[in-house]
Amino acid sequence: MTRSELQQPISAGIIAMVVGYTSSFAVVLTGLTAVGADRREAASGLIALCVTQAVGVIWLSRRHRIPIVLAWSTPGAALLAGMSSVDGGWSAAIGAFMLAGLAYVLTGFWPALGRLIARIPAPVAQAMLAGVVLGLCLEPVRSLVDNPGAIVPIVLVWLVGVRLAPRWAVPAAFLTAGVVIGIDMVRRGEGIASSNLLPELSLTSPTLSWEAVVGIAVPLYIVTMASQNVPGVAIMKSLGYHVPWRDTIVTTGVATIAGATAGAHSVNLAAISAALAAGPDAGPDKDRRWIASQSAGWTYLVLAAASAALAALVAVAPTGVIATVAGLALLGTLADSLEGAMSRRKGREAAVVTFLVAASGISAYGIGSAAWAIVAGLVVHAVLDWSPKGRA
Repeated sequence: MTRSELQQPISAGIIAMVVGYTSSFAVVLTGLTAVGADRREAASGLIALCVTQAVGVIWLSRRHRIPIVLAWSTPGAALLAGMSSVDGGWSAAIGAFMLAGLAYVLTGFWPALGRLIARIPAPVAQAMLAGVVLGLCLEPVRSLVDNPGAIVPIVLVWLVGVRLAPRWAVPAAFLTAGVVIGIDMVRRGEGIASSNLLPELSLTSPTLSWEAVVGIAVPLYIVTMASQNVPGVAIMKSLGYHVPWRDTIVTTGVATIAGATAGAHSVNLAAISAALAAGPDAGPDKDRRWIASQSAGWTYLVLAAASAALAALVAVAPTGVIATVAGLALLGTLADSLEGAMSRRKGREAAVVTFLVAASGISAYGIGSAAWAIVAGLVVHAVLDWSPKGRA
């Protein structure tokens, strides 16, 4: 293999990880903070995600010689961002993360569990995700009114990026946000303590509460399986690769459990990043594209070292800046989930009800709107789909 042939998959893996990381790390920090993490604990979660994903990617791609890529659950992080701290606080959230990881492991060894999740109507699952991310997607609008001087440059750069280079639109928006934050720090005469720039894991003992199990673990598992793992398998299949289901899902579960006490919410099979690392950009030889996953894994470790500094930068951002970046990062997710929810005329009522309940942000009996949205959608779907002679 020539040097140029080796450089192509290596660069593809690096680009896939840089794009994926910069496009959604703000969503992860927002989500972890929403369920009780402080700045140090949220940064720890980001670091743990990078490390566990790196180990999983390097191991799986070398073992199977295919370009498998793991990622954090961006929809799962958006789900967390729409919640408030549950009964038991951050430690209960950690317990919920571990329970979701255990569910991934069980799914790998017990395919019937995966088939049970697959029986949830796709429009209902997609509508739940759309309702969850809607709040974050509205943040750029709200922030534009409240702080136009800081937000307008970010939105304009994002818009130009979408027009000229869609893959880099959100990373460019984040870089613009970094410039805005830097200017604001100079204006206020403030800086970031050097101790906050060093990567550090903050471990928390897990606890379990009913509210965390039903309100975090179950929706996190459902949304990750429906919007990350299943599409990830489909994308890899479209590129000519058969994903080893048991090995991959069990690995994501073990990685989630391993990183949970440090704040990592969910590791899963990548979807968009997989297309970047396993597609033609990774080289003409399909049998050599697994090298892209290897370089992606090592890139994760480099990004882990930078995560504390980025989290510290986020902590001093002007009002609305990070929420704007997170909202822009999720616009594509919102569009795709709305399309999936409303594409079929039959069952659209169930999808609409699911969307409205998820978007409402309600909390009853300590359980958040995402869980209630699934319940409401399934009830409406069952009622409308029922007939005296059996299921239609």
